[in-house]
Amino acid sequence: MAGGLVALLDDIATLARMSAASIDDVAAAAGKTSVKAAGVVVDDTAVTPQYLEGIDASRELPMIRKITIGSLRNKLLIILPIALLLSSFAPWLITPILMLGGSYLCFEGAEKLWEMVRGAGKTGGKSTEDDAGGAAPAAATGPEAEKKVVSGAVRTDLILSAEIMIISLNEVAEQSVWMQAGVLVVVGILMTVIVYGVVAVIVKMDDVGAALAKRDTAGVAAAGRGLVKAMPVVLQALSVIGTFAMTWVGGHILLNGITEFGWHWPHDAIATIADPAHHIPGVGGALAWIIETLIAFIVGAIWGGIIAAVVHVLPFGHHGADSAGSAEATTDEDTAAPR
Repeated sequence: MAGGLVALLDDIATLARMSAASIDDVAAAAGKTSVKAAGVVVDDTAVTPQYLEGIDASRELPMIRKITIGSLRNKLLIILPIALLLSSFAPWLITPILMLGGSYLCFEGAEKLWEMVRGAGKTGGKSTEDDAGGAAPAAATGPEAEKKVVSGAVRTDLILSAEIMIISLNEVAEQSVWMQAGVLVVVGILMTVIVYGVVAVIVKMDDVGAALAKRDTAGVAAAGRGLVKAMPVVLQALSVIGTFAMTWVGGHILLNGITEFGWHWPHDAIATIADPAHHIPGVGGALAWIIETLIAFIVGAIWGGIIAAVVHVLPFGHHGADSAGSAEATTDEDTAAPR
């Protein structure tokens, strides 16, 4: 009996060690894939606070909570099962889907780069307000307005969440389906908590600054005023970083996809360009990474620019719609003019 008990305890200890090792493996893989996916969420972190423009301060955190729940639902209940089915029954589709998502990121990045160049805040494409799912009408607070804003935010999140989960899946494509599921669950929850946690901090930072500015202590009040003034700069910096990250990630995905389809020349050319940097003592690895990242960014910007040009030329593109609207307005004016 004692021998059987010892054997049972030994088996339990073995299972515990195996479970701990599996958890460590999932955590390590989730950490690695999170780094790969991080470039996708920076821009989302910058844009999301604009969903809440005009909303009463007391409703900001409850709305962020609703968007967070919607984001988790997107990742865990919609995208996760589809991703695992793809991995099990159609793994050959993962690379094309990744490249399609990468092209979308390049397109969005190119649009925002063009906005920066023009300095007008808009192109013929989506504006910041459009990205925010109609942030401007949200000034009219109320249940219906809040519902509309939350729905728009969750719809936009679905696209970025799909990209995050597919990028993560691609990093563990050779692992078992249980490892894939574990990694995707961890990455999905981790990314959602980080993104919307940071969004909550950003959204409430103005209120914190305003409260500090009312304090009697001169130093605290000055810090509060500085915080209020700094937030637009922080948001602008996040937007620029997000645009760069989105374009870089998109270009990187495309280059990897092209290599997987058998065209190795771009990858070999980039490696040849970056190779001399590897031999610089102390900073070689970082410098080579910067070179490779800049090349991926340039590739993403060029490809995104091509897509944007095509979209704006096509009849269903924003440019076509704008032109049609202008033509219709001109026709109306001509009709109204006296003959």
